Amino acid sequence: MENSSASRTLPVTDRTRHRRLRDQGSTDRAALDAILAAGFLCHLGVVVDGHPMVVPTVYGSDGRWLYVHGSVASRSLVAAPEATVCVTVTHMDGLVLARSVFEHGVNYRSAMVYGVPRLVTDPEEKLAGLRCLTEQATPGQWDYARRPNRKELAATALLALSLEEASVKIRTGGPDDGDGPDAELGLWAGVVPMTTVFGEPEPDPALGDGAAPPPPHIAALSGRR
Repeated sequence: MENSSASRTLPVTDRTRHRRLRDQGSTDRAALDAILAAGFLCHLGVVVDGHPMVVPTVYGSDGRWLYVHGSVASRSLVAAPEATVCVTVTHMDGLVLARSVFEHGVNYRSAMVYGVPRLVTDPEEKLAGLRCLTEQATPGQWDYARRPNRKELAATALLALSLEEASVKIRTGGPDDGDGPDAELGLWAGVVPMTTVFGEPEPDPALGDGAAPPPPHIAALSGRR
């Protein structure tokens, strides 16, 4: 029986090998899954017409595939199924302010996923992938809002990228110069934490006066990190 992703390690390839800051690198598959589960915005890097293009887009992950979508006319999505891409997801957790500028840094969690994505053409998988995307950002929204019709599905391209080749790096803790010569300067050093929090839902003015409040799954987003 195949082990669960939480107990597996990521294979080390020439693209994913940690060459610098190896202490921040991780081959724990569970770390990759946690980073992907914590967000919904990624950057898709692909070469289009001989030039690099990096496109911010939403994603969804089901533990095996990372799904991204866009218009069938998107140049990046048209090129991606024929070339190796790199998808990155990064979460900033704080500024690391040291005694010297050279030692400044950031606390972060980052994943880079490599591979040649495939264009999803199976109707059932396409709907499942789009549901995955929707639920990644707003759990409960797929069953609440109107689902895509045939025309909308035909205008939408969905790519699936395997999670088998990925690089993970995580930095935590304070500055590294507390036991060096700069410690004698008497300057403040430490970490300024950083979090992203959802605010209160703002209704569309087109709803008009007397509109019902947002449904529970949307109201629950307020204050969520």
